Amino acid sequence: MSTLKITVSEERVAKLEEKARRLQVTPEALLEASLEELLGRLDEEFQQVMERVLTKNAELYRRLAKNA
Repeated sequence: MSTLKITVSEERVAKLEEKARRLQVTPEALLEASLEELLGRLDEEFQQVMERVLTKNAELYRRLAKNA
């Protein structure tokens, strides 16, 4: 496991601590869960975009493969 060090404004730290307190978790646990959710969402969004592009250009890809 790695450790990251970031600089965060006092205002954001206060918001993070308040949200963590309401969820009854540590700020570190909330950050880790948020990061996991973000990375998963980015992977999902990339997959959707890739599928849309491949579907949109399927005929072009077929023609290019035929002429290769």
